[in-house]
Amino acid sequence: MMTQEEYMNVKALHAGGWTIKQIAEHLGFHPQTVSGWLKNGGPPPKRSVPVDELVLDERWRRRVGELLAHNAELQGSSIFRVIAAEGYLGSYQTLTRYLHSLRGPTRGAVALTMRIETMPGEEFQFDWSDCNTFARRWGWEHELHCFGCVLCWSRFKFWWFAPSIDQAHTLEGLVRFFEHVGGVPGVGRTDRMGQLGRSRSKGFVFHPVALAFARHYDLALKACDAGDAKRKGKVERPFRDLKRGLLSELDLDPPEDIGELNRRAGRWLDRYFHSVPHATTKEAPAARLVTERPLLGAVAPVRFDTAVRDTRRVGRVPLVEWDTVFYSAPPELAGKLIEVRQPVGYDVVELRFLGQLVALHERAPQGSPPQWLPEHRQRAEAIVLGRRRLGVLDGVGNSADRRWPSSTIAATLDLEDGDYDVAVPDLAVMGAIGPHPDLSDPASVSSQDIAAGGAEPEGTRS
Repeated sequence: MMTQEEYMNVKALHAGGWTIKQIAEHLGFHPQTVSGWLKNGGPPPKRSVPVDELVLDERWRRRVGELLAHNAELQGSSIFRVIAAEGYLGSYQTLTRYLHSLRGPTRGAVALTMRIETMPGEEFQFDWSDCNTFARRWGWEHELHCFGCVLCWSRFKFWWFAPSIDQAHTLEGLVRFFEHVGGVPGVGRTDRMGQLGRSRSKGFVFHPVALAFARHYDLALKACDAGDAKRKGKVERPFRDLKRGLLSELDLDPPEDIGELNRRAGRWLDRYFHSVPHATTKEAPAARLVTERPLLGAVAPVRFDTAVRDTRRVGRVPLVEWDTVFYSAPPELAGKLIEVRQPVGYDVVELRFLGQLVALHERAPQGSPPQWLPEHRQRAEAIVLGRRRLGVLDGVGNSADRRWPSSTIAATLDLEDGDYDVAVPDLAVMGAIGPHPDLSDPASVSSQDIAAGGAEPEGTRS
């Protein structure tokens, strides 16, 4: 059907002396269509349908408005999935035409570009995306970031959410990606991540840990030049689907924690991306992965240790400090240098000595009091107290006799944990207790004092 603009063009060409056949060939219309428009004086009126007969009626328009009010960047595909689950029977094209009338096309200005082709198993790209806006909206108190990887040939994607973008989480994300796709591509491309290296003039130097990781999995790491964002566009562009698609949909029913978020993200990718033909390759990424997987390198049989690790010296009080919290160590290791290890994704703190695990603590929040394991406290108190043996009287003498009876037998008590109650002495049984004599003055010590148990002054012993 002709538009009003096309009709005005037809009218101008006809006034300029063009024949109906020439106008029809030039504009791609049938000559009878051009002739009918000229006879009728314009295009026919636009067909209108009563609102109550529309597929996208007032109810669904109101629902679309509610979804856009909640998140104006929600993709049309996400809106379609939501209202289709609620009973909408119209087509996706009907919905998108209505969305274009509300907010216009979502595509920006068209720019000239060229695709960078890669062979199967040749390259993958990875990067981090900041998702803290959604974490705050969901009431989470920690940070939220998404680690994204994509196989450049098959377009198979991997998203993993984490509370940090440090070196340990970056390497952990790479290991999980290799395990998820079942192989290791030849080249890993990213931007100039400070977690993996440092910029030097126009170049980029990877840290020793990143180089050790690359050797462990037999791959090459490459950093894009500054301002060369298009080189790793295969991982940058899908982040739009992440925020306007997945996270915007989950915004309607927020997850409880990162674990639930990662599970739902995996199911979302498998259902709405990996099983759907890609706009560029015209094939589903899951189907292309079947072809690409045999061309990937084998995953190393021994997993690279991505944990956060450092050394600490055990103090005289057998504690070591880790992230502002003190954790107990075996008291036998006081003064020794040990390794503290915190695995990524687990709220535990490991203490190792000479490669052996010697203590395992649950990670405590920053500022918590010292964390003691019961066995560490018991052994430390036993060592400090020396497990002394105390003599205890099991018999007493006459109240008039101040000397201990010769039949007194010493029983043995071992000091254990906790406080100890000491009974008040019975003075009626033990006799009156007078002031102690001054043993430094021999003249002040009587024979009765010596008989009562006092020490003999120097020079009086035979």
